[in-house]
Amino acid sequence: MNIIYQLQKFLPFLRWGRNMTRDSLRADAVAGLTGAAIVLPQGVAFAAIAGMPPEYGLYTSMVPAIIAALFGSSWHLVSGPTTAASIIMFASLSGMAAPGSEQYVALAITLAFMVGVLQLVMGLVRLGALVNFISHSVVVGFTAGAACLIAAKQAKDFLGIEIPEGGHLLNSLEYLWQNWEQLHPLVMLVGAVTLLTGILAQRRFGGMSMIAALIAGSLVAAMFNLAFGEEISGIKMIGALPQQLPPLSMPQFTLDTFRQLSPLALTLTLFALTEAISIARSISLKSGQPVAGNQEFIGQGLSNILGSFFSSYVATGSFNRSGANYDAGARTPLAAALAGVLLIALVMLVAPLTSYLPKAAVSGLLFLVAWRLINFKQILNILRADQNEAFILGLVFFGTVFFSIEFAILAGVILSLMIFLRKTSHPRLSPRVPDPEAKTRKFVYGQFLPECPQLKILRLDDSLYFGSVAHVGEILRRYREHYPEQKNLFLLTKGISQVDIAGCELLLNETRERRAIGGDIYLYRLRDTAAKVFNRGGYKDEIGEANIFDAKEEAIPAIFERLDKDICATCENRIFLECRKIEKKQAEPGYVI
Repeated sequence: MNIIYQLQKFLPFLRWGRNMTRDSLRADAVAGLTGAAIVLPQGVAFAAIAGMPPEYGLYTSMVPAIIAALFGSSWHLVSGPTTAASIIMFASLSGMAAPGSEQYVALAITLAFMVGVLQLVMGLVRLGALVNFISHSVVVGFTAGAACLIAAKQAKDFLGIEIPEGGHLLNSLEYLWQNWEQLHPLVMLVGAVTLLTGILAQRRFGGMSMIAALIAGSLVAAMFNLAFGEEISGIKMIGALPQQLPPLSMPQFTLDTFRQLSPLALTLTLFALTEAISIARSISLKSGQPVAGNQEFIGQGLSNILGSFFSSYVATGSFNRSGANYDAGARTPLAAALAGVLLIALVMLVAPLTSYLPKAAVSGLLFLVAWRLINFKQILNILRADQNEAFILGLVFFGTVFFSIEFAILAGVILSLMIFLRKTSHPRLSPRVPDPEAKTRKFVYGQFLPECPQLKILRLDDSLYFGSVAHVGEILRRYREHYPEQKNLFLLTKGISQVDIAGCELLLNETRERRAIGGDIYLYRLRDTAAKVFNRGGYKDEIGEANIFDAKEEAIPAIFERLDKDICATCENRIFLECRKIEKKQAEPGYVI
């Protein structure tokens, strides 16, 4: 049984493969065919952006997609070439070799191998926990921003106008406003028909709706071109794609090449993993299927390593293809794997037919995918619930749209960590008293209830570590100065999740301060994790085992016996059950204070 578990752990396709049914196979096949059809024109475009020959965009959409699907954790993530990764690679490699040259291609393939090795190592040493620092707001904002970028990139083909490359969204909108007379109404009509068909066909045909939309757009484009001619209609076609399988390739295993590509490999590794995990998590918000960061790292690493031997450059999670895969009704990772396999078949069989596929139809379909990626409900919930999370969402969204994806995600993660650290560095320290209305006298918030004049009861929540000791120490000092008569401190530590050496030193110093003024400190329900640090560091001995309690029934009587009974005699609060003993004594004949 243990062997089977280990196999399923390292070979995740054994786990989800046994749950496949006839219905899921049918749904995955439709989603796979849809994904293969979509990537045909996209692969060529991505290769052009990366400075690679057009066929390499298709190669990168084949083997890496299959391997990442089989060994990754997400059931809907589809790997392949992406706009952002292609831009980053081109910006760096173009200074080392001429784009499109043999040396350039060799460097790109070697880079894919290096990125894959780094990704695999990070997964094997279990650094997948790093993705936990990508907060929910970062994912939602990144998804919405990326959806806007997808739509913006497709605007020129949807509207039939040449928009200058390299500008931000505002530059594109400004250009459209100044050159609106150049818009081609027939091109826009083809895109609109595709978009409308995809919306209407979704309810009736499900995953086949995207293929139906492409067919509808192609038919309309064919009619317009026959009636008016391509020059008048302005409708441009994708063009015939090359018919060939991905040839075998070999990375350049030389020290000079590795040294030359190392900085870029590290940058692309971190970016590609962040992008892939962000996309996987954004889709998991809709699908409910959990994502394992370490396994996803392994899957991405293996896909790039093996892909580098099949003429692939750096592949990572694709927003376009992953969103389309989910919308097409994919049930398991088999859909993504089938997309890679079917793409090979399509390239060999029907690649020339893409000459009849209008660019406007593909753009209309991607408009629909982009719209469905924006989770308006989650955005509204975040805006209403938390100002900090709303600010993070806005920062990531606008950073993605107006700057860069990697900047937006990094800024969102850093800001999330800063807010988290600020919260943990300011743990709540609130007064507590026994509830006079409860028989068990449980501790309740005590700001407006009578307190013991000799004993301050405080509850500390969250971690007591080096980042929070300054804040907690300042509050404890204020309590000593503002309530000098309460020389004793009873600290409820159940809410402390962890304590480090700095936290132990703080409690030890507080003990010394209290004892210097004639009081003491008492700890209640110290957690095992904190108790281990106390024991190993010798702090338990210095504070005193008699001052650490596990039960309230033991703590209150023991502390009460150590209080000044003269003060107890004049006290009117009587918050403890033990105070009744004083009342009984005072009621006895001849009692004298």
